[in-house]
Amino acid sequence: MRLTGRLDISGAEAVALPLATLSGSKHDLSVDMAGVTFIASMGLRCLVAASKAIRRRGGRFVLLNPVDAVAEVIEAAGLAGLLSIERGGAAPG
Repeated sequence: MRLTGRLDISGAEAVALPLATLSGSKHDLSVDMAGVTFIASMGLRCLVAASKAIRRRGGRFVLLNPVDAVAEVIEAAGLAGLLSIERGGAAPG
């Protein structure tokens, strides 16, 4: 899955259902975050919910290539252990 833009209130609302649907049906999910320029608590909440859904089934949830500002917010929120970050990869097509 590839996300772009701002994951603020309106951005999080736009991706909440697709992300919940994918996380409910996939064993592993990679989310390409290279195009996300801002993330707020609502965006974090969507990502955490997806990660928890996948991890409950023994799967792996990974955020790919977030910009530094987004990665810093994830780390500052204490979510780096739950929202794994990888750099240099691409989301599966």
